[in-house]
Amino acid sequence: MPVPSLPSPSSLVPRAVRTAVRRSVSGLPREFWWLWTSTLVNRLGGFVATFMALYLTLERGHSASYAGLVAALHGLGGVISSLAAGVLTDRLGRRPTMLIAQVSTALSVALLGFMTDPVAIAAVAFLVGASMNASRPAVQAMMADIVRPEDRVRAFSLNYWAINLGFAVSAMAAGFIAQYSYLAGFLGEAVMTLTCAILVFVKLPESRPERSAEEQGAEDAVSLGTVLRDGRFMGVVVLSFLAALVFQQGAVGLPVAMGRAGFSPADYGLVVAVNGVLIVALQIPVTRFIEHRDAGRLLTISTLLAGYGFGLTAFAGSIGAFALTVCVWTLAEIINAPTQTSLVVRLSPVHGRGRYQGMYTLSWAVAAMVAPLMSGIVLDRWGAAWLWGACAVIGTVAAGGYRLLVRGLGDEESRPTPAAAGSLPLTPEPPVELTAPKPDGERDALRKPA
Repeated sequence: MPVPSLPSPSSLVPRAVRTAVRRSVSGLPREFWWLWTSTLVNRLGGFVATFMALYLTLERGHSASYAGLVAALHGLGGVISSLAAGVLTDRLGRRPTMLIAQVSTALSVALLGFMTDPVAIAAVAFLVGASMNASRPAVQAMMADIVRPEDRVRAFSLNYWAINLGFAVSAMAAGFIAQYSYLAGFLGEAVMTLTCAILVFVKLPESRPERSAEEQGAEDAVSLGTVLRDGRFMGVVVLSFLAALVFQQGAVGLPVAMGRAGFSPADYGLVVAVNGVLIVALQIPVTRFIEHRDAGRLLTISTLLAGYGFGLTAFAGSIGAFALTVCVWTLAEIINAPTQTSLVVRLSPVHGRGRYQGMYTLSWAVAAMVAPLMSGIVLDRWGAAWLWGACAVIGTVAAGGYRLLVRGLGDEESRPTPAAAGSLPLTPEPPVELTAPKPDGERDALRKPA
């Protein structure tokens, strides 16, 4: 009697799903996937940003205000390094900037785990914030360099998907690790960040476009003053700050509020892991839906969802209820992150990407500095309900700003950027030749590393 053959694993997945996944990940260069892998490895070690508030309040016994102060100093470090890293990204290169930032992060995070004095903790937290934030302009500029303009929303979405895949795993694991040893969490993040630096050193060549003499002059004309005088872009930066101020509460306000309500670090880890799990599940299909839609409308919707998602936290009293509120503002993240990052690239000149990305990163760094102070003061003086109400108001204001500022941008990939004298025209985007160029067919093929 013949033995029936078993179906192949691929036949168990609906054809439409396989087609959608293939279209979502195909056509991106091999270098993108190594950058994607380094991002995933880095986020698998994420501990400090997620559990710093609980570490200081529950493990060290400090007040919410002190925890907010330390987190603010962490953010201040990022504020200072954002602009400097943006300039280094344009002048020194993407790859060297990433290496310097990642090695510095690994060393400072390991050092933070051994600090016990309140002043020493605050000082090292400042160094961690400065080094951790310094790699972001370089990562975003490199991604814009190596990915075709029409693929950027998809690429930034996949990168954000990697961030949250790592976050979903690390949040659940770190929540349980924190119950036994916070030091193990700090050292684990240091090791993973150093691994990320090794990947960058071994697998990623420099991607900064080659510049002619004329383009070198154009780059020299793009200074930080040029960025500051770019009114539309700076408006986007301000709105990004308001949105980031709301999103930051998932890491600074939510854990403290849950801790005061009697929930454990493991409870918070499970709740916030919902954020990462949903993004892993929904980021790719949602991106396919929003990829070619109006950026202003998407950013308006996402900031409203963020504000009112956190606003609903005022009514949460159980792990399930907290998880439901996380679902609301997670959808906002899924829409906001790739749309916002792609918009910044579209508003940036090719040879000024580092400075523009640095200014955009600055908005998140300032939010990381202000959000802990905001949450600490509000929680100590007025309580959690006022904090979540403020999030709803800020989200509404940001949504209105995006509706007015980004309306009608359309699908343009770039626009002129004002320079010190008149207007500096954007040069067409040159094809990026990496240090070890591959044949066109191989470069466009999907080479996701094992």
